[in-house]
Amino acid sequence: MNAPMSPAVRPDISVIIPCYNEEENAEAICRAATRELEAVGVSFEIIFIDNDSADATVAIIKRLCAADPRVKLIVNSRNFGQMRSPTHAIYQATGRAVIGLCADFQDPPQMIPQFIERWRAGTDIVLGVREVEKVGAIHGALRKMSYALAKNFGDYPIVPQATGFGLYDMRVVDATRTLAEPEPFFRGMLVETGFKLETIPYARPPRAAGASKNNFFALFDFAMSALAGSSKKLLRVPMYIGAFGIVMTFLMLLGGLIAFFGGRPIAGWLIASVVQFQFALLFGFLGLLGDNVRIVSERTRRTPLVIERERINFADAYVDAGRP
Repeated sequence: MNAPMSPAVRPDISVIIPCYNEEENAEAICRAATRELEAVGVSFEIIFIDNDSADATVAIIKRLCAADPRVKLIVNSRNFGQMRSPTHAIYQATGRAVIGLCADFQDPPQMIPQFIERWRAGTDIVLGVREVEKVGAIHGALRKMSYALAKNFGDYPIVPQATGFGLYDMRVVDATRTLAEPEPFFRGMLVETGFKLETIPYARPPRAAGASKNNFFALFDFAMSALAGSSKKLLRVPMYIGAFGIVMTFLMLLGGLIAFFGGRPIAGWLIASVVQFQFALLFGFLGLLGDNVRIVSERTRRTPLVIERERINFADAYVDAGRP
């Protein structure tokens, strides 16, 4: 752990770069981000957060930190996943706005000046939105289903094709912090705050080097965690099914009544109505149980996003120099 640093001027921009086995990209993305930020003329810090890489990523970033105090590093004690680790780094930022950036150049650093321009014009959230890519039929169907579920069951709308690449004013970051989400779906939380939001479309460039860490199971896990973290309505689906079951029970009883007055057998109708009523009660209680679990969770969440092993180039205090 580094020795405490003296107070420094609060930077205008904090750039967050999550890493996991990015030894081939870490130095290049740092240089690219630095070039764009210096061209705009803002003060800045670049915060790498490493999710327990097994390669030389940490050693490379440590050299960058030694050469430039504006480059900072957080090393996690283990891999805390794609949701918790980047969000933790965002909450360590000291700039008056934060930019989220992937290490593999699939988020083009060349868009940083556009983000800052819109922020200076008064926009609180500026998100890059990827143009729709050509993918296989199965991948495309799963993507559509994911967005459909988020649209119909999410508690707030999400921005399709937005990955979190963009700029967020520190007021927005502070607002998301108060939500205290243990599994933060950050790009959904941005929308939940209700701050002014703009989008800028871009074509996704190819990965600069190395292999993607996202296989089908990683993406599926991320999607399910995102849906669970951004949707209270989903917990109430069993209650809706139970309510529908009650309606069906009354219809079956009505059918049995009609059959009785028509001189037809009613045993089948009665058995069906009893079975339907039991399923309705089961789903109703499941829905109530799920909603109560949600309420208890919201009242007791205190789980840390990550546990740090080490951090480099972080100061204890900052002096705010004002808006650029």
